[in-house]
Amino acid sequence: MKLPPAVVCLLLILIFFDVAGARVEARGTPSAQGSRNQWSSMFVFGDDFVDNGNRPNITREKTSRQWSYPYGSYLNSHYSTSPVLTGRFSNYRMQSDFIARMLGLHEAPPAYELTSDQSCDSSGMTFASGGAGVFRVKTKKVPTLASQVQTFKRLVNDGVISTHQLHHSVALIAISGNDYMSDSDIETGFYTSFDDLDTYVGNVATEILDNVAQLQMLGVRKVLVNNLHPIGCTPLHTSSKNYTTCDLLGNYGASVHNKYLKQMLEERDNVHILDLYTTFTDIINHAPGGGSDESKNFNGKLNPCCESTYKGGYCGERSHSGKRLYDLCDTPDKMFYWDQTHPTHAGWEAVMKALQQPLMEFLDEDYVA
Repeated sequence: MKLPPAVVCLLLILIFFDVAGARVEARGTPSAQGSRNQWSSMFVFGDDFVDNGNRPNITREKTSRQWSYPYGSYLNSHYSTSPVLTGRFSNYRMQSDFIARMLGLHEAPPAYELTSDQSCDSSGMTFASGGAGVFRVKTKKVPTLASQVQTFKRLVNDGVISTHQLHHSVALIAISGNDYMSDSDIETGFYTSFDDLDTYVGNVATEILDNVAQLQMLGVRKVLVNNLHPIGCTPLHTSSKNYTTCDLLGNYGASVHNKYLKQMLEERDNVHILDLYTTFTDIINHAPGGGSDESKNFNGKLNPCCESTYKGGYCGERSHSGKRLYDLCDTPDKMFYWDQTHPTHAGWEAVMKALQQPLMEFLDEDYVA
């Protein structure tokens, strides 16, 4: 199948995913909440949706936005004077934190870059890096998904991650669209013509499949894989429409990616696709009178809580004199999106609440050897 030219243009739109995460302390527990199986360890791979500290807080002699107020702990305007900076690209918790809590952990496992090479927390480890894709992104020095899995493999081979821990482990792979940005390394994507973009999308999905297989070969028992959320509904795309409607071409591009991913993964044992596309859509982009129960809890479904005051700026930016160059909402718990591309704590909570039952049913299924 060959995509129409309009879709090609969409998939080359720059989606600025410059992310990082936060240093957190995680504590393992014997079993998942409500689950009859023991999944006491979690390993996290991917990008900004799940990175909690693998990107540095200083780049090119300036503080990265994710390590600056209001990122980290802005729950509402009453707590704005004493923020706790955690580095996450959200106002508090993110996807991997909520999944970790389903497993009985306190929060997402510690970031690899903030952990000694000779140790691994009992709760697992996070290898995800903000801005990463399955192929190299030219403008960001971040490890690809395969590089993250290779680091994990080295720790397994060195005995830092034990066989016992692997036998009680769940992996999460979050790939959220960086491979479709204009600064992605298209040559690495194994195609030379944009007319063959459909092949490129298939290659992205194939690379995800290959890394799932690698994790399973190394001993990870259960693997969770995000499909691509409706990127046309992010504020980055809805801003040109006054935050009133989604970009249909953006969402169509995501659906093509998801088609390939489903075809490649649905017959694989011990793998579960987390359907972000449907869940996001049910909350923020449903037909009038429809949508999930969670949809009713949000007022600005296509608006960001934190937004630059000028074109080309970003949430958290300040002038040299310290003047704030962004606007900030008072009630992020009523907003689905935190900034131009990432959900709020409340947004992620609603998404993962909707996905919890099928996820837990998957974890309760017997492991297929």
